[in-house]
Formats: sequence, structure tokens, C-alpha cells
Amino acid sequence: MDIRQLRYFLAIAKEEQVTRAARTLNMEQPPLSRQLKLMEEELGVKLFDRVGRELFLTKAGTVFEKRAKALVQQLEETVLEIKEIEQGIRGTLSIGSTFSCISLLPIPIKKFRDEYPEVTFTILEGDQYILGEWIQNRIIELGITRLPLESNYEAATYSTLPIKSDPFVLVLPKQWDLSKSRQSISIKDLADMPLLSLKSDKVTKLHEKIVYECRQFGFEPTIVCECPSVAILISLVVAGIGATILPKSVMSSFPLLEIEMMDIDDTGFQYEVGVVWLQNRYLSKSARHFIKLLQFS
Repeated sequence: MDIRQLRYFLAIAKEEQVTRAARTLNMEQPPLSRQLKLMEEELGVKLFDRVGRELFLTKAGTVFEKRAKALVQQLEETVLEIKEIEQGIRGTLSIGSTFSCISLLPIPIKKFRDEYPEVTFTILEGDQYILGEWIQNRIIELGITRLPLESNYEAATYSTLPIKSDPFVLVLPKQWDLSKSRQSISIKDLADMPLLSLKSDKVTKLHEKIVYECRQFGFEPTIVCECPSVAILISLVVAGIGATILPKSVMSSFPLLEIEMMDIDDTGFQYEVGVVWLQNRYLSKSARHFIKLLQFS
């Protein structure tokens, strides 16, 4: 069995059909079916259960898929590492970021491109759980996100470098006119406010932190909406539905025409941002240099 056959198997496992996998691999269906049969004969087990034209991994197939992915990834990383011995810093660097951290990327990317013009970027945006999956599957090399990363995988799976601390601010509708009389606000002043919370079914730590801070001051916050999207939260604030608490740097992505920001003056509530990558796996030269740039910028 060779690496080519492993790629064939992984394509079939992903597409769950030989016809679709053949199309993905730009080959004819009969040769792909023959290769699958040869693999099953060599291993002496069925890798797929067949229901009509659809294929579903058997228990043995599931184990084989995990091992095949690891072998293919190891080969790809080895090839990249060997090529980079003689090459300069070039290629494509894939980065994922939560929306709340996107505003931190343009300046470092500009500096990096000025120094390494042969490097191009792919940037994806998603919540923390999606970033964890993308890192695990090598869709991205680096994730820029709030720390700690909330993921389906153990924290020890990742290497993490803190790069920035950012204070939280209260974001409120301009029509409330609170900032005309003061520039900051106390946590206790939130007791009677309708609040909008950044929360999904999996990413909850920020919401829990806000609730905890309010309870420390003796009240239960009035959460009128939970939402996983910063953009939607801002639109609700603009509509006057409530106020929300977000990292200050996030607000650079939004015009302050219909909303206002106020510092929260009696809490050390900070937003810790870091870069995350897969531990014990090869990092490209461009990824390593980008981490250094983030560390010292």
C-alpha cells in the first residue's frame, strides 16, 4: 500500500461515494473502485459498509481513516520541511481568527508582507470551536483568538502565546445619552440595564465571566439576548434593544455613529488575546516568523 492509495481512501471516506471521490480526484470511477478493493484485500477487512451507492466507514475503516490522515499529514509536513531548508520564506500562510480579533491582523500582516513579499495569506473567520477543528485538520496553521481557547480537544494539544491584553468596554445605544454626563461607568450601574451577551451553545466563557463580575457586585444581570455574532449584537445595540460588553479593540471595526463606548472603571476585566497552533507538529517558516512578529509588535 502506498501514499497514493491512502489519498484515494481518504477521498472516498470524505465523499462517502466512489463516484464523487473520483470526481474530486480527477480520475475515472472504475480504477478508484479497483484501488479500494485492493486495499481491502491487502488489509483483510472491509473498510466501508455499502448502502446503495453510499459508503459508510466500518469500525476498522474509522481506525484506518485516523491513521491514514496522520500518515498523509506527516508526509506533507516532511516534504514542506525539506523544501524549506533551501528556500526562503515563501508560500501561503493560513490563519484563522475569531471576529473579535480580526481587527488585530491588518497591521502585522502589512509588516510581514513588507519584509516577506513572497508570502501570501489565507484568512478564515470562525468561532473558537471551529478554529480548534481547523487547526487540528491543518486547514489553518495559526489561530488568533481570546484565551483560553474553547475547543473539543485537550488544552495540551495546542501551543499558545499571549500577545495582547485588551480592556472590556460597555457598548450602548447613542440615544441613551449616558456618556454626556460621564466618560466611564461602574459595574453596579449595569444592574438595571438590558444586556446583550456574546454566547453560543459551545463558546460560553465570556458570557460566564460577565455574569460572574456582576454577581461580585451583588446583582444578577438582565440578559435579554444571547448571540454568537458580534455584528448582530452591534445591530441590536443600534436598534436600542440593549447594551453589550465587548473588547475595546473590536470596536475599531464599527463606525460609532449610532453607538457609544464607555470604560468600565471598577473592574480589572481584561480580554486576553493570543496565537494558537498545534503542538508537536511542524510549523512552516512563515508561521514561525509571523508568531515572532506578533510577539514583539
